[in-house]
Amino acid sequence: MKVCKLHSLALAAGLLVSASAMAAGELNLYNWSDYIPQDLLKRFEKETGIKVNLDVFDSNESLLAKLKAGAKGYDVVVPSDYMVKIMRDEGLLEKIDASKMPNFKLVEAPLNKPDFDPQREYSAPYMWGVTGFTYDASRVPGGKLDNSWKSFFTPPAALKGKVVALNDVAELYKAAAIYLKVDQCTEDPKQAKRIQDLLEAQKPMLAMYNSDGTIERMQAQEVIMHQQWNGAAYRTRQKLKSAVFVYPKEGIPFWNDNLVIPKGAKNRDNALKFINWMMEPKNIAEASNFTGYNNAIKGSAAYFVADLKADPAINPTAAMRALFVPNKNCSAKANALRDRVWTKLKK
Repeated sequence: MKVCKLHSLALAAGLLVSASAMAAGELNLYNWSDYIPQDLLKRFEKETGIKVNLDVFDSNESLLAKLKAGAKGYDVVVPSDYMVKIMRDEGLLEKIDASKMPNFKLVEAPLNKPDFDPQREYSAPYMWGVTGFTYDASRVPGGKLDNSWKSFFTPPAALKGKVVALNDVAELYKAAAIYLKVDQCTEDPKQAKRIQDLLEAQKPMLAMYNSDGTIERMQAQEVIMHQQWNGAAYRTRQKLKSAVFVYPKEGIPFWNDNLVIPKGAKNRDNALKFINWMMEPKNIAEASNFTGYNNAIKGSAAYFVADLKADPAINPTAAMRALFVPNKNCSAKANALRDRVWTKLKK
């Protein structure tokens, strides 16, 4: 999912919601930054009388760390697919039986029975998308790059210092694994070393690792290429018409984000109302129109704005869908290898 730009308020916040925010009639939502429209939250407030307080995070790992550190006060949080299982196994989630909610009948396959929560006992779907990369065709040699991860990991020399990778171990490691035809959950140190070597070789070409401000950075033409989620690419193109989002031929990470209730949530009933409300086609479509991502709710496309509905990056062809590589929940050994690669890379 996905991050665009942290609000200054949230940067200052990074705080637990106040005790006063736990009163009846409120909902404390912890979401990715720039990932739900304020107008939609205001409409929820108007229709239900429940006041929404929004705080934001920038990665699944920071979300997990905060909850494991004992953060209290959040009623709904928005982890990605693989993180749902991790949070469930850590005892951090309430069982909500989303499959029994009135609007769950509208959830389309395969996200009605995902591998990470087959019975939807702990989660309900929010957005789904893919993670590729975007380049500015007006500023690359020849005006076009190959539809391959090679263009991102070994970009033309002219792009040195004008490429940004996401500051996200899962996204970058997985993309490298797909390019090298390595299992994303490899437990083989030699295969992890191949990923390490690729990322180390790419590092001198990068301006930074950053998951925030991907849209603004590309639109301002501060950089030429950016690893991006497809929704961020869609929004980038609204102002930068020369932006091209790539579905690499080797495969592309497919993910979905989910609505869950953390253990001990004070406003559980309000959280359940919100989750069911978000599975209404009109409501989730408003979120899709804002974020630029698709969703799993039948009938929502009827409410999409025209350019979102027509964009193949958001509504991919069958050939593009064939490139999807779903996230997997890796073993502790595989995760330790991945984290070791990331630690060495970021030194």
